[in-house]
Amino acid sequence: MKKMLSVLLTPVYLIIFGLLLIIFHPVQVVTRWIWGYPVRKKVVDVLNFGLLYSLWILGTRITFSGFEKIPQNRPLIIVANHQSLLDIVAIVVGFRKYHPKFISKAELGRGIPSVSYNLRHGGSVLIDRKKGAQSVKDIMILGKHIEATGYSACIFPEGTRAKDGLVKTFQPAGIASLVRSAPSAVIVPFAIDGYEIMKNGYFPMTFGCRFKLTALAPIEPKGRDTGEMTLEIENLIKKELGQA
Repeated sequence: MKKMLSVLLTPVYLIIFGLLLIIFHPVQVVTRWIWGYPVRKKVVDVLNFGLLYSLWILGTRITFSGFEKIPQNRPLIIVANHQSLLDIVAIVVGFRKYHPKFISKAELGRGIPSVSYNLRHGGSVLIDRKKGAQSVKDIMILGKHIEATGYSACIFPEGTRAKDGLVKTFQPAGIASLVRSAPSAVIVPFAIDGYEIMKNGYFPMTFGCRFKLTALAPIEPKGRDTGEMTLEIENLIKKELGQA
């Protein structure tokens, strides 16, 4: 029965997902042009809320926890494991009052309605992994931006999605660049547990899964060795996911 529901309901979810992206794209363009960032940001929040909670169609149980631990009035460096495109949607919803910006691969900056536009115009950075020096400069620009605004930056230090759900080795370079350029920021490890939803890719998505999103205890980076701290964050997330 569960497999049948997965096959029957996945197209419904994907149609709604696609329609939301298409409908909200021109809304983003118009609101940015007329009212600027604040109104366009609210549009993006509504879009991502719709993308996330449309998962109820698939019987997905969505839970956020740990956000009461996050300090106020400080920039955040969100360090998360990466399982699917849904991770970004969940982070936008969960951290919406912190204005999350992303470090994303350049390919995502084109061709995807709503998503590409938001990445290009919402303060995120698009990096070319083949250009390491330029990528570091771009990440540091993002760090300076969150330092000046009090916003948050999200980084997936595995570098790619974990297709089997197992957390890959975290790379410290991006975290180091953000810490250096945003000295007042605090690090928030963020554990994403929802691999089962898209373990088969986009079809069929899995019916009746949980999507558990947990903000772990913040870490003060000042005076810390970045390599050791990155390993600590990796292990904390693995422990939360039952992989340690």
